[in-house]
Amino acid sequence: MEYAFGVPLFLPGLNHFQMHVICTYHLDASEPDEAGFHDYHYEYYIYQFSEGDESFFARSYTDEPHGAHFLNAEKAGRSRPLTTKDSGAPLFLEAQAYLRQAGKTELSWLSGKGNGYEPLQNPVIQDPIKQR
Repeated sequence: MEYAFGVPLFLPGLNHFQMHVICTYHLDASEPDEAGFHDYHYEYYIYQFSEGDESFFARSYTDEPHGAHFLNAEKAGRSRPLTTKDSGAPLFLEAQAYLRQAGKTELSWLSGKGNGYEPLQNPVIQDPIKQR
């Protein structure tokens, strides 16, 4: 199952552009044994957030509906690991906002440290806009 649509999101203080979102459903499971059980069974969605030739990819497991993990970035078709610098990129911030609006309140990114994932703080809560 695959669907694609353009999603314009407008967050104060960010560059405004049209972010394109592609969401694909994936099922990864072993063959069932004689009793019909699987050794492993994963269902998840992969989100691709793009603008121009830049993309960020995230995964959300169906059994963890409030969580999503950013996995990697891509530029001009070349994949690369995420870095701390990505966390401030306008497209990355817009992708976070999209996932939060979709109910994904527990976001993390694949850093390779510790268990591999680090939590992402909500930038709107962390750095609220000052009143004028």
